[in-house]
Amino acid sequence: MLRGLVLDYAGVLTDVGGERLLAAVRTARVSGVRTALLSNAAGGPEARRGLTAWFDTLVFSGEVGVAKPDAAVYRLTADRLGVEVGDCVFVDDSSRNVAGAVAAGMVGIRHVSVEDTLMELAALFPVLDSGSA
Repeated sequence: MLRGLVLDYAGVLTDVGGERLLAAVRTARVSGVRTALLSNAAGGPEARRGLTAWFDTLVFSGEVGVAKPDAAVYRLTADRLGVEVGDCVFVDDSSRNVAGAVAAGMVGIRHVSVEDTLMELAALFPVLDSGSA
């Protein structure tokens, strides 16, 4: 059973309509799905501003010393969520990073558009299929 949702920031949440993805994150989180942001950014207070309200955990490569697509960063993120790596869905606009997540055991979604990503997430998380996202 999928219990974790992990999203990249730049290229996904910064896409036009990214606020709809944040609404889906909120819906998933309220419904009991654990949520994480996984970014290859340096991190720090500036990067965290405005994101902590949406996610259970924020993982920045610059803070943890390992970057996507290294399998260790996906395992670390799942561990911080308190779920098995195989119970997580990872969304990124980089096919290389999605492949890394899949190799680590996650379900991968390559973000091309907000609409396509929302449709794929709704297929994987029935709580998102109500049109509320």
